[in-house]
Amino acid sequence: MIRRAAFALLLATAATAAFAQTNNSKPQPVPVIDTIPAAVDKPYPGTLTLDIDATDVARGIYTVHETIPVTGSGEMVLLYPKWIPGGHTPRNEVDKVVGLHISAGGKAIPWTRDTVDVYAFHINVPAGAKSVQVDFQFVTSTKGDQGRIMVTRNLMSLEPITTSFYPAGYFVRQIPVRMAVKYPEGWSAASALNAKIVGSTYTYEPTNYEILLDSPILAGRYYKKWALSDRVNLNVFADNPQELAAATPEMIDAHKRLVEQAVRTFGAQHYDHYEFLLSVSNELGGIGLEHHRSSEDGTRLGYFSEWSQNAGARNLLPHEFTHSWDGKFRRGADLWTPDYRYPMRDSLLWVYEGQTQFWGYVLQARANLVSKADTLDAYAAIMANLDYTTGRQWRPMVDTTNDPIISNRRPKGWTSYQRSEDYYNEGLLIWMEVDSILREQSKGTKSIDDFARAFFGINDGDWGEVTYTFDDVVATLDKIQPYDWRGLLTKRLTEVGQPAPLGGFERNGYKLVYTDQQTPTGKQAERARKVADLSYSLGVQVGSDASLGQVRWGSPAFDAGLTVGDTIVAVDGLAYSDDRIRAAVTDAKGTKAPIVLLVKAGEEVRTVSIDYHGGLRYPHLVKTGTGETGLDRLLTPR
Repeated sequence: MIRRAAFALLLATAATAAFAQTNNSKPQPVPVIDTIPAAVDKPYPGTLTLDIDATDVARGIYTVHETIPVTGSGEMVLLYPKWIPGGHTPRNEVDKVVGLHISAGGKAIPWTRDTVDVYAFHINVPAGAKSVQVDFQFVTSTKGDQGRIMVTRNLMSLEPITTSFYPAGYFVRQIPVRMAVKYPEGWSAASALNAKIVGSTYTYEPTNYEILLDSPILAGRYYKKWALSDRVNLNVFADNPQELAAATPEMIDAHKRLVEQAVRTFGAQHYDHYEFLLSVSNELGGIGLEHHRSSEDGTRLGYFSEWSQNAGARNLLPHEFTHSWDGKFRRGADLWTPDYRYPMRDSLLWVYEGQTQFWGYVLQARANLVSKADTLDAYAAIMANLDYTTGRQWRPMVDTTNDPIISNRRPKGWTSYQRSEDYYNEGLLIWMEVDSILREQSKGTKSIDDFARAFFGINDGDWGEVTYTFDDVVATLDKIQPYDWRGLLTKRLTEVGQPAPLGGFERNGYKLVYTDQQTPTGKQAERARKVADLSYSLGVQVGSDASLGQVRWGSPAFDAGLTVGDTIVAVDGLAYSDDRIRAAVTDAKGTKAPIVLLVKAGEEVRTVSIDYHGGLRYPHLVKTGTGETGLDRLLTPR
């Protein structure tokens, strides 16, 4: 043993010596020097003008001419917006900026892209120049694999954040700007910005760069506008006029109740006017993005024409409308930034998005935009998903607030174990727990409605931003009802290895159960997503092409070796169909015989046996007591 140890030591010493004596080159890093001026809260000396030709809908190309005033010569940095408000991540599509030419007095100015921040462009302004001209095209996606489709032959989503540059060194709220857009003949456009219309050109009211970039435009050939209140409008653009004609007075009244219930809930309005910008299209890319005085809302055809079959689609508007209060007016202090280069920090998204998710479902029920029964079914689906999220064993919820930056919403193979942006729905569960404790501790005199009015209902008419910290959230709750809110919230944000926090629903009178019957809302979701959802039995979702779009980590399917992308060819010796695999799961219940699948992965075809005998399992909420519960009261109109 001594000889072996000595020999090992000799070898280790020789290896270390050999490593130390190598003559490999050993470079040192080039220092990273930030040459871009930091934003300062002072007025920009001049008004930017932005002219956009948006008529090339056949190819989806925006042609931009921008004039940026200057007061002297020398070095200047122009920035393309990088960090996207509402997206919580640096994902603006600078790669789609092409044909960039910068000039002054008709003479070209060379530009150099910053080698560290590729969204920054350095120029030298010549002596005597009063302004620089920036000309470029923004080429929108023409196929889904390039990004969201923003232009079709009948619709367009025009976002000033993609079609403009701004000068570095200033808070964006201090940069004045005027914009004009030429649309195709016969089109209409809607935005939170008022406009003077001459022919097909809209000249928008002067504003500042922050408000401009928070004011997207939806335009199209087929358009209808409904007033929902004296300050809120529903602007709908569709692929065809038939979808618009399908909207009944009863459907529009449901949207009016949404506005009414939101204002009653929060007790203030933080906009001079608000514009829902809703696209109903199978061609334009879907979207749900909040803005202070508007929202970009995109859903597929059927929003009106298949109203009874699309309850799930109607959660979009309540969610985005809530953001006018939660996220836009009240914003996490570390998320607010002076410009679009300053990094956003997402640590408080469990309030920004989590409580917005909470209120979106509450408001849809209070307005009867979605029935209470369908809302309860939606809650059950959310609870079950987190109940089966094995990633809770290692990743705390608060870390998922980093997900927009970490993954930038790229597809994931093992979502249940990797976790995704769970701050949305787990945030909802936490705020339901807060509501239940407020009710319990106050003996029914307080609820989360009191928090909403205290936190979001301040400064009526103010559509600036009021930032907050974790301490501010705790302090507001403490004023409403003393309790260890800091301890509760800290635990929920940081704990691992614990079940999903379903206690708020249980304390509010409902519990999660599983049966062999799918809910109506679940059936609608399966139809809309074109999947057979066996998440809580086999642990898979099967797409319309029989491929596996999801395999839950640790599920029977996972244990049998299945993975995302596998295709099921046959079930128990017969060609695959959704009904056949459901029948196989049902038939295996209480038996010892496995479910046998023929599975194709690439060129390989193999037999897979799944040892599962629990039958079909679908989530439901059931009431645990009699009379009106906390959740019943929460969903009751105000």
